[in-house]
Amino acid sequence: MGRVFNFSAGPGALPVEVLEQARDEMLDCAGTGMSVMEMSHRSEAYMAIINQAEASVRKLMGVPAGYKVLFLQGGASLQFAMVPMNLAGGASQAADYIVTGSWSKKAMKEAKRLLSEVRVAASSEGEKFSRIPAPEEMRFNPDAAYVHLTSNNTIYGTEFSAFPDTGKVPLVVDASSNVLSRPMDIGRLGLLYAGAQKNLGPSGVTLVIVREDLLGKREGLPAMLDYAVHAENGSMYNTPPTYAIYILGLVLSWVEKQGGVAEMERRNLRKAALLYRAIDESGGFYRCPAEVGSRSRMNVAFTLANPELDKSFLKLAKEAGLVSLKGHRSVGGMRASIYNAMPEAGVAALVEFMGVFRAKHG
Repeated sequence: MGRVFNFSAGPGALPVEVLEQARDEMLDCAGTGMSVMEMSHRSEAYMAIINQAEASVRKLMGVPAGYKVLFLQGGASLQFAMVPMNLAGGASQAADYIVTGSWSKKAMKEAKRLLSEVRVAASSEGEKFSRIPAPEEMRFNPDAAYVHLTSNNTIYGTEFSAFPDTGKVPLVVDASSNVLSRPMDIGRLGLLYAGAQKNLGPSGVTLVIVREDLLGKREGLPAMLDYAVHAENGSMYNTPPTYAIYILGLVLSWVEKQGGVAEMERRNLRKAALLYRAIDESGGFYRCPAEVGSRSRMNVAFTLANPELDKSFLKLAKEAGLVSLKGHRSVGGMRASIYNAMPEAGVAALVEFMGVFRAKHG
């Protein structure tokens, strides 16, 4: 059937231009006569690749001086443990978590294995994670080692429109599913981490941006779990995920060529508005569980008024070249993930299909 419009929550779609360049360079990258997968990670050719990737992260995301950019393994899930292990050192063994979905719950659960005090600073669980708590609902411990939040919730389709003010306590952000989709003020954060497989590249590499004064706060950590060790070794304490970093670098280059993060935000706003409008103007045939002010630009979760139509919707959508629309097993319904690489034509095709399906079954 050729290329489809892939609405998968992750691994998500990659820009076609990136895939084409990777294809063309598979056997011979940059005149080396070999694939990136064959290169020594300490060779001059590969050092140019990883150094350019870091430079692109710093430029596109506006990373200020005093921050380290790391390319690690283990996905965002490993960061659930590395954050408390590294940041809650010395006198403070406490941390605050803003709970807005399954991933923030998992992050908090991991922290509880490692710290003596883990608090819920705010939560929307009682409302089935249909919204982001308001700033006035958040109660922070001024003695906490850090405050953790998940900036975008893939399962429930909610997103922080702005980050809370945590005062002198470092703010840690899991930005796995909306990194590079909108500008973020890195200088306000203590640490940002993001699994690559949604907006940055393929699975296998995790981006970590950490303020330098937060490194080395805890002694005796296993080397592979110590941010300071990875920072000292330029993300090469061990062999890094070389090919995943190479693709990540191509994605960053693609974003820059499109006009940078500001242009990504403009496109994402248009895509999200088009899809939410189709849901809101469907007369109740389609429904969005997320409150309007908390809706995600990246993951649009919606249900059909008649759940018995779900299978038919998914089957016909697949036949139309619209795939991976099934909602997460914990909530059901549908979910359209419209990350940076999803073209506006893909969202338009989905909206057109939704209209045809509603006309037939509404």
